[in-house]
Amino acid sequence: MQVSVITLFPEWVEQVTKFGMPRVAAEQGALALNLVNPRDFAENPWRRIDRRPYGGGPGMVMEAEPLARAIAAARSVSAGPVVALTPQGERFTQAWAERLVAGGGMTLLCGRYEGWDARLDAGLAPDVQIDVELSVGDVVLSGGELGAMMVIDACARLLPGVLGDENSSVEDSFSSGALDHPHYARPAEWRGQAVPEVLMSGDHAAIRRWRRQQALARTWERRPDLLDGLVLSPDEQEWLRAYIAQHAIDAKR
Repeated sequence: MQVSVITLFPEWVEQVTKFGMPRVAAEQGALALNLVNPRDFAENPWRRIDRRPYGGGPGMVMEAEPLARAIAAARSVSAGPVVALTPQGERFTQAWAERLVAGGGMTLLCGRYEGWDARLDAGLAPDVQIDVELSVGDVVLSGGELGAMMVIDACARLLPGVLGDENSSVEDSFSSGALDHPHYARPAEWRGQAVPEVLMSGDHAAIRRWRRQQALARTWERRPDLLDGLVLSPDEQEWLRAYIAQHAIDAKR
């Protein structure tokens, strides 16, 4: 997967391939990172790419032309969409990570200051237009670099051969639409709390059923909004209804 990142801080973004799953992906050749600095396309000797906004107001705005040239340079290396990281974008989700990986490549645009000249969004130059805007959360960061690194990390672990166990990504939170189930490791008892017996039973069918039920319970407790997008079997629907009813009874005690 070829990923280009347009950033004023390429040395920072480069660190994403030094650790964790992105490092594994890069070492295996599954992930290639191309860093493009828009300052290299500035039309002044100071490599300045920001200007005061028309209409006044605080902050600076990134110029359209250096970014357009940077996008064109990035797209000559990386196929796939141009993805701008901005708090105004659509929420980045696991489904988005899977979609981007399936596309085989992308260009990530990291904003700074008050953002970029809006004419870059308008499709006036189809060869350099932004295809999609994504947000990593309802929060304003100093720039898009951390968001870009988050997208790269989420995508890298989905690439074939990167995870030691291919089932790991399938069982993660959000991959099935629900949150992940609880996990336990040795010792069997810690500070008076024992590992659930079913996990030590050797009954794999019972373990799968327990894990699914725990995932549904966690989802209802922590992210009930996700339940609307889940397709549940009749048995799962009945179990969840009973769990919610019992939870309501316990809350009244």
